[in-house]
Formats: sequence, structure tokens, C-alpha cells
Amino acid sequence: MKLEDFGYNNKIETLKKENNLEAFEIGRVILEHKERYIVTTVQGEYEAEITGNLRYTANTREDFPAVGDWVALVMYDSYNSIIHKVLPRSSMLARQAVGQSGDIQIIATNIDYAFIVQAVDRDFNINRIERYLTICNTSNIQPLIILNKIDLIDKLSLNTLMDDLKKRINAVPIFAISSISKQGVEQLKEIISKGKTYCLLGSSGVGKSTLVNILTNTSLMKTKNISEHSKKGQHTTTHRELILLDNGGIIIDNPGMREIGIASGSYGLEKTFETIYEYSKQCRFKDCTHTIEIGCAVIAAVDIGEIDQSSYENYLKMQKEKDHFESTVAEKRKKDKNFGKMVKQFKNLKKSSKF
Repeated sequence: MKLEDFGYNNKIETLKKENNLEAFEIGRVILEHKERYIVTTVQGEYEAEITGNLRYTANTREDFPAVGDWVALVMYDSYNSIIHKVLPRSSMLARQAVGQSGDIQIIATNIDYAFIVQAVDRDFNINRIERYLTICNTSNIQPLIILNKIDLIDKLSLNTLMDDLKKRINAVPIFAISSISKQGVEQLKEIISKGKTYCLLGSSGVGKSTLVNILTNTSLMKTKNISEHSKKGQHTTTHRELILLDNGGIIIDNPGMREIGIASGSYGLEKTFETIYEYSKQCRFKDCTHTIEIGCAVIAAVDIGEIDQSSYENYLKMQKEKDHFESTVAEKRKKDKNFGKMVKQFKNLKKSSKF
């Protein structure tokens, strides 16, 4: 297997030289599990761990490797290696870390396209799709929406669902497929290009693992039947993994996500809710929050139906999450800075002391 099959190109070669990494082996992280990694290189696959220095100097989770990363490493036997550096990323898909205020969780890196997978049964949720769109747009990753399990509903219901989706989301390709009947699968395969990296996003049970198996024409990913109790697909993926497709594309499968917390990134919200931002330019006040202000063009557009009410409410909720996350990060940085000053003062006092 050539490294080019995993997306290696002239741009990565340039990054290798610019970062003075010619003496190191370059590989791509294809699997991550509890800070243990599998990295593919021209010499094959290696288990890898990070150096103590990399762990010590890391300021945030962003400084650690993630699936999709290109890394510089040294092999110390036939199966094991040590990661010394993560090469600069072209993109990073991330969300708020669950239960950790002010921190982020990296979903995957160096992604070209994201497949936002939604099942068309009772779990279908446009608000959730807008959340996925926002984290994709924040990192300039091209999103595509996949409506899976269309065999579970009739054609009229599917058309109604598609119309509702298009009213709120524009300029994003939508593919309606069935992993059972294979309807729409060939059209999806046709858009996958050699050397490009695609990432699967979606809740548990929407059929991501089954879709991977179809795209690879294998049974790489474990799947389970629909639960008799909930009538939903059962979640099976437990880790992130990068997989090669038959046509040369590269796909990253992810565990299902119940929460898609919005972190920093005004651009992501602006691109996802482009209509709202266009109307906001007409607001009377530049710092309009679009909630209670007189002369708010956004509220006026909602009232006359130019902006969808549900989309507007979803936007306000996500904007509030983003603002809270950014204020939390700023507060943590302030505390860290004050703590650093206190440590420095203590050291100076200790040096000047006679005792």
C-alpha cells in the first residue's frame, strides 16, 4: 500500500520540509483509542504513542494526535513507534467536549468532506443537521447530507421531509439512500474521489457502519439489527477509524454522537445561517442580539415568514452556546495567567529570601 493511497501529496511533503522533519518517518493516524494510535507508513502499520515531551508541552487537546493527522514518528521495533510531532492540519472537525466546560473534542482532522447521516424515521431532526453543518462550516469542510433508511417510509413522506429540509438548508447536496435496497448508493459512490478524505457524522443507529460496509464492499464494521424495543438501529462503532474505499476514497467512521456542542467559530454559524446574517445587516443596532430589540430586521423577517421560526430558535440557542464556550475559555486563560504570575512571584521571593 502506498502512502499516497491515504492522501499523501505534495502539500504534506512541503510541510515535512518546512518543519525540518526529513529525518523522521511520516505516517497517518488511522485509529485512535484511549491515547493509543495505529499509524500507517510506507513500511506498514505501527502502534504508536506520543513522546513525554509532546505530552508535557501540550496546552490543549488540540495538541494531541487525532484520526486523520499526519505525524512524524520514529520506529523502535517492528511493530511500535513514537510520535514526535503532529504536522499542521488543513482542517479540524471538533465539538465541545461532553462534561468538560471550555474544552473541545477533536472528531477527526485533515478532512475534505463530511457526510452528515440522518435516518428518515422518527429520529430525523433538522436542528441536529444544522448543528453538524455549523461544525463543518467552522473548519471549511464541505458538508453533504445523507438521508438513510428511506425504505422505512413511503415516497410521499420522503418528499415532504425533503421539502422541509430544503426550506431551511440551501446549497448543500442531499442524497437519499437505503442500505437495504441499495437505492441511491451508486449515486453516492460516484461523488467519492480518490485521495480525498470523507468523515461520517451522525447519531447512534442511523446506519453509518452499514454504509461503510456498503462503500467498501466488505463487512469491516460490526452492525446490529434494529432493536425490537426501540425500533432503532443499535450503535456498534466504539472508536474512530480511517478506512480506504475501493475507488480510492478515504473515509473516517465515528461513534454516534448524542451531543454536538458548538465551540468557537462565528464563521460556522454565519455560513450555516446565512439568511439570518444577511437580514442582520439591516438591524438598527450593530450589536443587535435579535431577541428583544426594536428595529431588529431578523425578528421582522421571522414574523413575516422570511426566516423559518424553528431555524431562528436553533440559531439563538447555538449562538448562546458559542458565546458561553468562548467566555469560559477566556476565563480559564485568565485563571491560568494569574496562577502563572503567582508561581513566578513565589519563585522570585524564594530566590531573594535568605532562608
